[in-house]
Amino acid sequence: MPLSRVDSNIEHIAFLLCRGGWPKAIDQTERIALQQSRDYLDAIVESDISRVDDVQRDSHLARRLLRSYARMESSQAQSAQIAADVRGSAESPSDKTVQSYISALEKIFVLEDMPAWNPNLRSKSAIRTSDTRHFVDPSIAAAALGIGPAGLIKDLETFGLLFESMCVRDFRVYADALDGDVFHFRDRTGLECDAVLHLRDGRYGLIEVKLGGNRLIEEGAANLIKLADKIDTTTMSKPSFLMVATGTGEYSFTRRDGVMVAPIRTLRP
Repeated sequence: MPLSRVDSNIEHIAFLLCRGGWPKAIDQTERIALQQSRDYLDAIVESDISRVDDVQRDSHLARRLLRSYARMESSQAQSAQIAADVRGSAESPSDKTVQSYISALEKIFVLEDMPAWNPNLRSKSAIRTSDTRHFVDPSIAAAALGIGPAGLIKDLETFGLLFESMCVRDFRVYADALDGDVFHFRDRTGLECDAVLHLRDGRYGLIEVKLGGNRLIEEGAANLIKLADKIDTTTMSKPSFLMVATGTGEYSFTRRDGVMVAPIRTLRP
C-alpha cells in the first residue's frame, strides 16, 4: 500500500531525526547518513568522554548512561532517577560517578539540558525549576537506544519525545541567530510549555511540539492559550506568538484563535 502524504512526512521526519544535523551526513545515501550518529556514539564512549579531562571512564557505563538519558529525553528527570536507572541495568555506580559522566558529556557538547522559564503569573502556582533533559542532537539519543526510522514509526511515544528534542535543537539554532534563548515551562498543576523562545529585548513566543494529528494540535493550542491567559501583562509583555510546531503538514497557518500551526520543515531563522 503506498504511503499517504501524511505518512510520507512522518517517514521523512523519522529519517531526519535519526540522521541528525551532522554536516557529514548531508547528501549521503540513507545507509551512510544513518551510520554517522552511530559512529559518533562509539567515539563518545570509547574515547571522547575520557579525553575531555584525562579521566579514564568505563565505556560500558558511558553507553548505559547514554541509553538511560535517551529514555528520559524531553523529561524533567532528576539526576538521581538517571543514576537509579543506570544502576538497575548492571553494576551499581554511585550518584557521584554518574554525575561526573554527565558533566563530561556536557563538556563535549553531547548533552545540553534546557533551563526553566520563570514568567510573572497572575496565579500563585509554584513553577518547577528542573531542567529538561536533552541531547545536543536527537540522533545521538536514537543511536543510544539502538533505534532507527522504522523503529521510531512503530514506537510513537519514543518518536514524540525525540521529535520534541529535534525541534528544540532547531529552535536553539534559530534563537541564537536572533540573539535569544530557549527555555521550558511547567508549574505544579501540570500546565507546561515545551519551548519558550525568549529574546534579549523582552519579546518571547510560546511553543508546543506535537508530532501530528488534529487532536494533539487542538490540545497544544488549548494549552498555549491557557498559559498565555495566566501571564501577568501588567508586569511583562504578552507573548509575541503562540505556535504549535508539528511533524506533519505542508504549510503553516494561523488558526482563528490566533495560534499558529507550523510544520517544523517550514520554519526558517
